[in-house]
Amino acid sequence: MSLADDEVEAQVHGWRLLAVLHARIESRLERVLGAEHDLSVSEYGVLELLSRQEEHHLRMNQLATAMALSQSATTRLVNRLEDRGLLARYLCPTDRRGIYSEVTAAGFELLTLARPTHNATLAAELAEASQNPEMAHLVAAIGVVEGAVTS
Repeated sequence: MSLADDEVEAQVHGWRLLAVLHARIESRLERVLGAEHDLSVSEYGVLELLSRQEEHHLRMNQLATAMALSQSATTRLVNRLEDRGLLARYLCPTDRRGIYSEVTAAGFELLTLARPTHNATLAAELAEASQNPEMAHLVAAIGVVEGAVTS
């Protein structure tokens, strides 16, 4: 094997470890957020992402890109959140073709309740993963140290 082959193998191994870490964390978050707040990871992600925007909204296509979802998956996700009163949609005042999704008061309230659960679960999963010598460098790369994610 050449050096280039060794580098490729290291990348493949690192990618597999990253995929495993992501799957473990997402699975745990899915269970905990679902059980405690009736939210999926994607639903939480949309609420959290929109809450960080200056005016708490994004166009649907921007939301799809930011969440790494297809337009149709984003529409279904937003429909579910809108049906629950957690998001509202409205036409862009300057471009009637654009549709914004915005967090409602109920959405902010649920997000406020769910955020500590999400963050504590994430911190616990990352702390556990950091004990695995193969994954410790991934956890360090994420920039999370024990106790850094608390609320």
